[in-house]
Amino acid sequence: MINFSINTFDLFIVIAYVAIIIWWALRNGKSQDSQSYFLAGRSMPWWIVGLSLFAASISSTTLIGQSGDAYHTGLAVFNYNLAGGIVVMVFFALVILPLYIKSEIFTIPEFLERRFDSRSRYYFSGICILGNIFLDASGALYAAALIIKLVFPAADLQIVIVVFALVCAAYTIPGGLSSAINAELIQAVILIIGSCILAFFCFQQGGDYFVDLWKNDDLLVRLIRPMDDAATPWLGLIVGMPITGLYFWANNQTLVQRVLSSKTIDEGRKGVLFAGFLTMLTLFVIAIPGVIARDLFPGLEKPDMVYPNMVLQLIPTGLLGIMLAALLSALTSTLSAILNSTSTLFTMDFYAKYNKGASSKRLVWVGKLASCVIIIIAALWAPQIGKFGSLLKYYQEMLSYLAPPIVGVFLLGVFSKRINANGAFCGLLAGLAIGIGCYVFKTELFGGMHFLLIVPILFVGSIIVTYVCSLFWNKPEEEKLLTTMFRWSEFKAELNRTSRLPWYKNYFVYAYLLLIGCAMIYVIFD
Repeated sequence: MINFSINTFDLFIVIAYVAIIIWWALRNGKSQDSQSYFLAGRSMPWWIVGLSLFAASISSTTLIGQSGDAYHTGLAVFNYNLAGGIVVMVFFALVILPLYIKSEIFTIPEFLERRFDSRSRYYFSGICILGNIFLDASGALYAAALIIKLVFPAADLQIVIVVFALVCAAYTIPGGLSSAINAELIQAVILIIGSCILAFFCFQQGGDYFVDLWKNDDLLVRLIRPMDDAATPWLGLIVGMPITGLYFWANNQTLVQRVLSSKTIDEGRKGVLFAGFLTMLTLFVIAIPGVIARDLFPGLEKPDMVYPNMVLQLIPTGLLGIMLAALLSALTSTLSAILNSTSTLFTMDFYAKYNKGASSKRLVWVGKLASCVIIIIAALWAPQIGKFGSLLKYYQEMLSYLAPPIVGVFLLGVFSKRINANGAFCGLLAGLAIGIGCYVFKTELFGGMHFLLIVPILFVGSIIVTYVCSLFWNKPEEEKLLTTMFRWSEFKAELNRTSRLPWYKNYFVYAYLLLIGCAMIYVIFD
């Protein structure tokens, strides 16, 4: 544990930040009806969607987990933001997002019901709720507690977790998604500024070390690794990361809910692509500083302590308060996003189906109650995460067994007319059974195989079961396919429409720029 104390001025900045966030979020909260509370009235412009999406995506697994992984294995961890992030975001914006917004859904499981039936909706919603509580919300609380423990070492971990949970709940529960998004606007700006400040001091003190690694073509600064690499074998970039990335960006209620709040399809698309450009910055403000920390802080045993060490030891007095506020921004924005999305899933996918006559105000009340229960469970589970060693390892390994069957069924539903409700449900259940079996007997079945290479096995297995089972029942009715399937004719018509627009209004241009940027990064760090 490092020796550290915070002065009064920096402590004042942190306290002021918390107070302003709560005040601003409550001031802009909306809870008049279910549409306002859960989807902010579907009125958000692209830049708000993008900033909110970025702030919500920079979770504890990104900020603390990725910097810790970069410290131990190098830049390979940034592949999760490239092959499993930006590339997937382009696909989501151009292909999947229009189907969501046209369907006017509240939740992603609701989309599965429109394409298949209620069984798929209940299953996926249940998986999402469990994942949000035990993976995402608990992870954010645990990461926040680690930071506070560095400032106040004598503080009890469980008490710190409870206090942090109360801070997030104070504005998220009363004001809903509108409160969360408005808080995320401030949090995103503070996060970007704070991360740039940290990167500046990190490069100032250890930039030469990184340049030497790059000039010598050290494995630490290579994104594409050999097949026997323990971090990210190159085949995993192609067959594993896009699948887990699709789950994170296209099937994750916590993030997609921000996009569903956009006022038009085009605003949603531009918001996702804007978030893609911001995500590209994480190479310079998270991954590379994590590598440089190897030189600045050699011998750190616990990977989750890398980013906190950089913040607390590199930043001078006066700026430290801003950096701590930036760090808390990442964690509070993630937690508030998870809290609101999980309450939306429970309320709209379970309670609203059970009590079909419930008024809009009743749904809001149930959503607030659900948020209270969710935050309590997450706070009780959070201390257990420390037993998994690394936040990123904990999150990615759990995701690798949960995501593939869901992504497989989802993609078949979007691109194949032959898939029906019975086939989809069989595929989901089979995928769950295969996933549990692979997890329990991982050593016997796969030996030391990397989890990114196990992902496509689960994915293909679920697809085969889904398709074969669908052949035993009739094709779905045409009305189920109207707003839930991708059509090349509509995509080509959209290409023609946007080609007549000025380049700066054509979102395809920004999509191309993102893909070119990804290719350039791979060339530079290959």
